[in-house]
Amino acid sequence: MPTYSALTTLTGEEPARALGEAMERMDPEPYGVGVFEVEDGSGIWEVGGYFHDAPDEIVLEILATAFGAKSFLVSELPEVDWVAKVQRELHPVDAGRFFVYGSHDADKLPEGRIPLQVEATMAFGTGHHGTTLGCLLAFDRLYTDGLRPTNIADIGCGTAVLAMAAAKVLPEAKIIASDIDRVAVDVAEANVAINDLQGRIVCLEAAGFAHRRIGDAAPFDLIFANILKGPLIELAPAMGKHAARGGHVILSGLLVVQAEAVIAAYLAEGFRLQDRNDLGEWSALVLVRE
Repeated sequence: MPTYSALTTLTGEEPARALGEAMERMDPEPYGVGVFEVEDGSGIWEVGGYFHDAPDEIVLEILATAFGAKSFLVSELPEVDWVAKVQRELHPVDAGRFFVYGSHDADKLPEGRIPLQVEATMAFGTGHHGTTLGCLLAFDRLYTDGLRPTNIADIGCGTAVLAMAAAKVLPEAKIIASDIDRVAVDVAEANVAINDLQGRIVCLEAAGFAHRRIGDAAPFDLIFANILKGPLIELAPAMGKHAARGGHVILSGLLVVQAEAVIAAYLAEGFRLQDRNDLGEWSALVLVRE
């Protein structure tokens, strides 16, 4: 059965989100709508809808005109088993002492490495992207240097690969992994089970730190946040309130050209920059709460 996509771009977050909400009321109704900032500093946002039946292009044109967007590009999508495709194309990842792999590569586990099995799913964070890899390498360096945090939060956890890495080497640590997306939380819980870490990581649906159990567990001496520039900056005050004095935060999901803006937001909240690692176009930051 074919599916269809309808994509457009426009300037500004507010009209982009309003257009996304308007698309959700279309008939036929899309089974998914996405609103994303184009991460190049241009202020352009992309809005897309996905449909089981061909969308009404006249309605799309009316919506585009009403919200100041470009005309929608409508495409029929081929039937693809995306999970199988990703499994074929993703290879195991070396990240310091950690080895991230899928079940299709279970026969490639090297000796002396800490395995993290992460399946190809709808959730982000398989370890292959420069942001997740950067966070894993940053944590690996901190651990090598003697850091042994006992209270950890993984905010915007995706597949929970970062929380699982911490759980593997810190058996006594208390760890919370949270995500704003319910699908990601379900994926995180599944990966925790696959890696035999049940009872070690609490998986929660939450926007940032907005959950009672996260507030009750604070302050944290290590916080991962692999999300995007905008949310990282918005979370800076809350990060300052939830990080223990002397605690570390590992941040990514940002382009190299965005790193200085994120660093400035955290310096203003009482952090100092300890380390920065740029992998291609992506940057990972390690900051310490003064």
